[in-house]
Amino acid sequence: MIAGIIGAAGYAGAELVRLLTGHPEVDALAPASVNHGGERIEDMYLNFWGQISAPLESPEAVIERADVIFTALPSGVGEPYAKAALERGISCIDLSADFRFGEDEAAFSAWYGKPYVFPELRKRSVYGLPELNRAKLKALAAEGPVIIGNPGCYPTGASLGAFPALARGLAGAGVIIVDSASGVTGGGREPQRSFHYPECADTMAPYKVGAHRHTPEISRNFQAMAALNGQSAAPALIFTPHLAPMNRGILSTIYIPLAEPRQAGRNVDSKGGSVRPPSKEINDRAAEFREIYADFYRKEPFVPVLPSGVVAATGRVRCSNFCHISVHLDPGGTTLIVVSALDNMVKGAAGQAVQNMNILFGFDERTGLGQIPASF
Repeated sequence: MIAGIIGAAGYAGAELVRLLTGHPEVDALAPASVNHGGERIEDMYLNFWGQISAPLESPEAVIERADVIFTALPSGVGEPYAKAALERGISCIDLSADFRFGEDEAAFSAWYGKPYVFPELRKRSVYGLPELNRAKLKALAAEGPVIIGNPGCYPTGASLGAFPALARGLAGAGVIIVDSASGVTGGGREPQRSFHYPECADTMAPYKVGAHRHTPEISRNFQAMAALNGQSAAPALIFTPHLAPMNRGILSTIYIPLAEPRQAGRNVDSKGGSVRPPSKEINDRAAEFREIYADFYRKEPFVPVLPSGVVAATGRVRCSNFCHISVHLDPGGTTLIVVSALDNMVKGAAGQAVQNMNILFGFDERTGLGQIPASF
C-alpha cells in the first residue's frame, strides 16, 4: 500500500512520515508539499537522514498513485485534495478542521472564517475520534471511499476525559470546565513570535480565553456523548487553553459537576466548602468512578485509566498514541476531576490519523502504533 502525505513538510506531516515508515502494511510513502515541492524530506528533518530519503512531490502527483491520502494542511486548504481523492476512488484522512463539523457549515464558518468549498463532500465524511465514531466510520467505509475528519488535539484530550462521565450519566447540570496546557509544537512549524524561545520559555499563560476555535468541537463531542445516555443536552462548557514551555504534550484537567453529589458532612462547612482532607467515603467513591472509567475503556487499546495515586502526565505518553487518564474527586464529593494526557503530535494528530487508517482498512488498530512512550 502507498500512503500519500500532503503537507509532509509540517510537524504533523513529518510525524506521519515517521510513523508510517514503520507501519508493516505500508509499502511506500509518497510525501507531498504545496509550498516545498522538489525539496527532500531528510533535508528538512535531519532526524530522517540516512533512514528516509524522499523528494516532496506535488499533491496532484501523489493523489494519482497513492492508495490512501493524508492531508496535513491548514484549515480551509485541503478540500480540493479530498475531493480529488474521492473522485479517484481512494479515502482521505484530513488533519485540519475542514471535516470536523460535518454538514454544520455555519459553525465551521463562524469559528474559522471560511465557507465550505465543496459542501457535498460531507455526505462522505465522518468525524474520526475512534473511541466515539468507530462504528460510523466502518459503516461509511463499507459503502466506498470516505473522508475522515481527524479530531483536534485539545478536543481529543478533553473528550476522552469526559466521555465516560457523559455516556454513563455521571455528569449533572452546571458547567464542565476544561483547563488544558499544550506544548509549542501545537502552533505549527512556521515561526511566530509567541512561540519564539524567549517568549515561551520559563513561563506559562492562557491564550484565546473564551474564544478558542476548538471550543465548538469539544462542545459537539460532549453533546454526542451525552446523547448516548439519552440526554437531550450536555452541560455547558468553559474551555481555556494554555501555552506550556514544552515541545510536546497536552495536559487537560476536566472538572465535571456530578449528577448525584454526595457531600461528606465532616469535610465541608455550612456553605459546602471543603475544610478537611478527603474522607474514606470520598476516597471510596472516587474508586467507584475510577472503576467506571476503567470498565468503559477496557477494550480501548490507547486509553489506559491509571490506578489510584497516579496522576496523568505528559512525560509518560511522549511520542506515543496513548491518552492516559486519571480519575479523582473533590473533597466535598460534588465534582469529578479527570486529568488526561496525550502527545499532541501523535494521539492529538498523526497517530490518531494512522489509527483511523487502520480502522478504515481493517487492520488491528495498534498496527504501526505500538511504540512504548519515552520516559524522559
